[in-house]
Amino acid sequence: MSKLTLKDLYFKFRDPKAMKALASLIEKEALKLKEPLRVMEICGGHTHTIMKYGLKQILPKNITFIHGPGCPVCVMPKERIDHAIILAKQKDVILATLGDMIRVPGSNGSLAKARAEGADVRALHSAFDVLKIAQENPNKKVVFFAIGFETTTPMTAALMERAFKEGIRNIYYHINHVLVPPPMRAIMDSGEAKINAFIGPSHVSVIIGAKSYEFLTKDYNTPVVVAGFEPVDVMESILMLIRQKNEGRCEVEIQYKRATTWEGNLVAQEMIKKYMEVRDTFRWRGLGDIPKSALKLKEEYSEFDAEKIWKDILPNDPIDDHKLCICGEILKGLKTPLDCKVFGKACTPQNPLGSCMVSDEGACNAYYRYAR
Repeated sequence: MSKLTLKDLYFKFRDPKAMKALASLIEKEALKLKEPLRVMEICGGHTHTIMKYGLKQILPKNITFIHGPGCPVCVMPKERIDHAIILAKQKDVILATLGDMIRVPGSNGSLAKARAEGADVRALHSAFDVLKIAQENPNKKVVFFAIGFETTTPMTAALMERAFKEGIRNIYYHINHVLVPPPMRAIMDSGEAKINAFIGPSHVSVIIGAKSYEFLTKDYNTPVVVAGFEPVDVMESILMLIRQKNEGRCEVEIQYKRATTWEGNLVAQEMIKKYMEVRDTFRWRGLGDIPKSALKLKEEYSEFDAEKIWKDILPNDPIDDHKLCICGEILKGLKTPLDCKVFGKACTPQNPLGSCMVSDEGACNAYYRYAR
């Protein structure tokens, strides 16, 4: 028997017949629900799948998708963007970051604007590109503006490991890695978004393990299914959540078994712990200060910590979003992009007023592409 190709696998998880069969099962099972299923998908990748494949239209009316804060670019507050812009403008500094961050608006422009004005800003395809930049520019200070959830955090740790082994000492780190479980707790504690189920993020869960969401079942009586990114994955996960509700169960289940385990990637977890630790608090765009929700460099690596080296010029006071932007309310699951007065008009991917329109994982970006 020949091996399945990547194309075969994609077709398997996007098969119209499979989607139709799942839709039929979901419709039948959804009739038994005692209350509507209001499910938050944490990851922006799931939001794009839901919108791209029209899952909102395929599924019964008593199933509602609520978009969560699962886009690391979207949740970054303006003052952190300002940090990147200020650092990029320093003498002999090269600011390197992943592509989406380049266009996110700070309080006075973006990294793209700073680059147009002469700052040396590099868009990365991989964190390891920083090594080459540092080696080619030994007299420059290369600041890596690191972003992302638990998915990309191991890459930053691995970058540090390799830089130290190779004796590269001109890389500095501005750590903006955030954690998924704390904002889930913050959203449930607020009680504003009426959520009674979660679709757990897939790639994050590969690192931290499905066990990380047990608190939702124990403390909030809210079931979780960790789902893959394909439309069949999402639909199967919805069916699993409905069956939990109808059977009176409340559990963390794994739909994405081809990659996710209960414990997660223990090697990656240890690599992160080697170089980073949890911050006391971190300010999230739209969600405010959330305790223990982000990482920072350990004190023993402070000589490479950009936040400490340039602390005298980096602001920490909160900066409000554009007054017409409702990105914060979207990230909290209270509104959708279609509720925004400037969506698709003054705010577009080419001219974003808020972060949710910038990133490929942003809810506004997904609606702009697929739901206008």
